[in-house]
Amino acid sequence: MTRPLRIAQVAPVATSVPPPRSGSIELLTAQLTDGLVARGHEVTLFAAGDSTTRATLHATFARGYRDDETLWAWELCELMNTAAALERAGQFDVIHCQSEYYPLSLAFGRLVTTPVLHTVHYAPADDEVAIWRRYPEAPFVAVSREQARRLDGLRVVGTVHHGVDTDALPFQATPGDYLLFLGRFTAGKGVLEAIEVARRAGLPLHLAAEANDYYREVVAPFVDGTSVVYAGEVNGAAKAALLGGARALLYPVQKPEPFGLVLAEALACGTPVAALNMGAVGEIVDHDVTGGVFPTLDALAAGLPRVLALDRQVIRTTTVARFGLARMVAAYEAIYHTILGAGGGPR
Repeated sequence: MTRPLRIAQVAPVATSVPPPRSGSIELLTAQLTDGLVARGHEVTLFAAGDSTTRATLHATFARGYRDDETLWAWELCELMNTAAALERAGQFDVIHCQSEYYPLSLAFGRLVTTPVLHTVHYAPADDEVAIWRRYPEAPFVAVSREQARRLDGLRVVGTVHHGVDTDALPFQATPGDYLLFLGRFTAGKGVLEAIEVARRAGLPLHLAAEANDYYREVVAPFVDGTSVVYAGEVNGAAKAALLGGARALLYPVQKPEPFGLVLAEALACGTPVAALNMGAVGEIVDHDVTGGVFPTLDALAAGLPRVLALDRQVIRTTTVARFGLARMVAAYEAIYHTILGAGGGPR
């Protein structure tokens, strides 16, 4: 580290940081923020008021708009939270904006002299990126090489894979006798395909996510409590136990995603992943080492026995080295110094 920096970390304001339930973006923002504080930086977190952080907290809203029904215009909430950081731009060396959807902060980067760094946590469409190219000087950090490819024509200053708290995801050498699907209930996540793979394998499948209309209308008819078990929405220690107890995590995703945090979380527990080769899956899962990456659902089903036979200790050791939080924090720290210049920029 060249010198301590004054960093504004702008989180989404949908819910608290970290989130009370599921919410990978809020969790990652919390871990990055606390990690930067631990490394000696002066960090201000712009987030919902019920957030818990080692940084200085600035709250435009007492609660997130998912938790407060009176905050009906979510885009305006996000805009005001971002504006709060930009209004104080002179107090920071760098402003890092984490966007669940499109980067609202992009249009304001030219209004301040402090560098504004953007991270988006989804796979943008080509027409979205075409609009973002109106600001070719704006620095972006990609969360995977797959996402960096989608950000074609933008100033991508680095690629940083997400990190996971491997201490909170303990290794489990001997799993239970079930497969696991953990993710939002949508067609794009491939939950029906996971049910099909488990049926072919003759193994029970546990489903873990918040129940929504898609679950109630499409998935629930398959849940019988034996071959398909609904475990509800899990977080914290319960989530770690469910991941570690699975023989494998099934990830037959139907739409490309920029990362897939649950993959790294499962691998940290020593649980192998059987996934379709889409989006950033191949960057996270090492085929025949930490899991299997397959071109089709038939290939995934046929290759599942090989995935189940992989060495769980090797999976754990490999994942700790590749996806630990310290690596992620250090990578972002280096990028901050890079965009400020070799000397770190003027204080």
